[in-house]
Amino acid sequence: MIIQFTLTVSEGKRIIAEGIALHPDVKRALREARIVLKGGTTVSAIAEKLAGVKLEICGRITPLGTKVSRKGRTKAPHTIMIENGKVIGIDEELCSIVNNLGPKDVFIVSPNIVDMDGNAAIMAGSPFGGEPGKIFGGLSAEGVKVILPANIDKFSPGSVREAVQAAGRKKVDRALGMAVGLIPLHGEVFTELDAIELLVGIRPVIIGRSGIFGAEGATVFFLEGSREACEQLFDLVKRLKGAGVSGDPESLEECSPGSPGCSFLSLWRVCSGPWDFQRSEL
Repeated sequence: MIIQFTLTVSEGKRIIAEGIALHPDVKRALREARIVLKGGTTVSAIAEKLAGVKLEICGRITPLGTKVSRKGRTKAPHTIMIENGKVIGIDEELCSIVNNLGPKDVFIVSPNIVDMDGNAAIMAGSPFGGEPGKIFGGLSAEGVKVILPANIDKFSPGSVREAVQAAGRKKVDRALGMAVGLIPLHGEVFTELDAIELLVGIRPVIIGRSGIFGAEGATVFFLEGSREACEQLFDLVKRLKGAGVSGDPESLEECSPGSPGCSFLSLWRVCSGPWDFQRSEL
């Protein structure tokens, strides 16, 4: 049987979450160790799937640029740890928690850019990347399993290494939104292709990219396999159709020019450190 289907970016994140739940290292960590999930819309979708929790969304890319939440910090956790079936918010003790992770544990964080060699990086709008920036390098040094869930639309035709060298918060003279730099991430990149392969045992082929009317950034897939596998996947895709952005609703409110609560003081502190307000034009 042959099926063809299209996933929007948000639907792709939900497929990734479905696949992550079947990842052998994730399943083992849920039983025997710990999983840390650092906030972002993709990781929030995973947190919803694994623990029924929506995460606080801090930085994001929108039509206005690289932006932050309108209200700054919310009551929802930005980073959580799942241990022994319990969900713990660890924003205030991220560094100490990560310092105690080991090879059986899993850390999940979504990059902003990935290249064809599997190199990845995440944007940082705070000095040194705030608290998360302190721990990304140490994860590899301690042998922690790092999974980098990333939509196919995050793949760049260029080199992430060159992008990291070119970017820099303090290099920017003018910016739409906050000026950002890039921090390299090392781990297993996990896309919709990997998720679908785990879900039905068949790796699909991409036959089209991007569209209109909400399908900007979408991906068209082609898959050939047994009737059972194809119908199972097709039913899942239909259930996920129309899926929206995952995240704590309050934190998803965007700061835009003239918005109530978007003063200098209210935005000076965001999720992991100070926002360089002077470098933002929106």
